[in-house]
Amino acid sequence: MSISYFTGRTILITGASSGLGSEFARQLAPVAARMVLVARRNDRLQELQSELKAKNTALEVFTHSVDLRDQSELEHFCDWLDESGLALDFLINNAGLGDHGSFINSEWARVNSLLQVNISALTYLTLRVLPIIKRTGRGLILNVSSIASFLPLPNNAVYAATKAYVTSFSEAVRAELRSSNVSVTVLCPGPVTTEYLAHATRTSDRAGHTAPFLLLSIETVVRQALEAVAKDRASVVPGALVNLAMTIVRSLPMFIKRLVYRARLSRAKPH
Repeated sequence: MSISYFTGRTILITGASSGLGSEFARQLAPVAARMVLVARRNDRLQELQSELKAKNTALEVFTHSVDLRDQSELEHFCDWLDESGLALDFLINNAGLGDHGSFINSEWARVNSLLQVNISALTYLTLRVLPIIKRTGRGLILNVSSIASFLPLPNNAVYAATKAYVTSFSEAVRAELRSSNVSVTVLCPGPVTTEYLAHATRTSDRAGHTAPFLLLSIETVVRQALEAVAKDRASVVPGALVNLAMTIVRSLPMFIKRLVYRARLSRAKPH
């Protein structure tokens, strides 16, 4: 894929202060015209802004510290976006939270944060931004989901459910917009070398959960995601091995998955 496909675009990226979000910004910076970067950590956004400007001195970068768990902050940001007059034509809904551990031992504040960021904020932002994107005549939306969206996951019950929403929502909105000028792609990565696992795993549950041979670098995931967007693909699962594994898993009957869940949870119980 030639990154030149994204030349001159005005791009909004949520969760831009680290991980996939900052990598999307880095890979798109050489060709983009304007970027709007959204995250909670303003210091990191400022550092990223300086880095991107060094790559492309003509690039306009707008940074906004927004807590996507706070509906009023999100609405205020969207109001600014409307008033700015920016011809936004590429939305990357990347921000997301995780939580690994049994549901019964979860804390409501953390669960509610997942629901707000992974579902509510993504949906609201898409609703507010979509009319702007549609007016540009060449709109793109990339929603970051997960392979967890393909099946229920014990010890990731809420996270997997929120990502199932993202994948379903993306496919449905894509279908609605097929006759328009807006393309929607959903990215479903497997394990990625980011800060996510450290934040998602509770302090009392630090056992390894990732098969090393399935791990992909953020550079690879972002590159393959942008390739999928450029080719107007509905979805992308980066990595040949991960893609193959998910194809097999998704084809298994639910009763077999239940047996696997039961066996795994039985092994995990202390003797």
